[in-house]
Amino acid sequence: LDGQPCIRDLRFPVVTVLRMVAGGMSVDEIVSEHPDLEPEDIPAALNYVAEALAEHYYPLRPPA
Repeated sequence: LDGQPCIRDLRFPVVTVLRMVAGGMSVDEIVSEHPDLEPEDIPAALNYVAEALAEHYYPLRPPA
């Protein structure tokens, strides 16, 4: 999907999982709504995002 990281070989974007979690959905709700996903896919997606963000420095305030 245009170079976006996806869950396994499903072509299911990691960002979609992140948005569902941020929206308050539980793992059970996500897997129920998207039966191709497995419960282990959700924390794996979150860990991927955490590692990707850890590679960059994002200052909380712009430089003065």
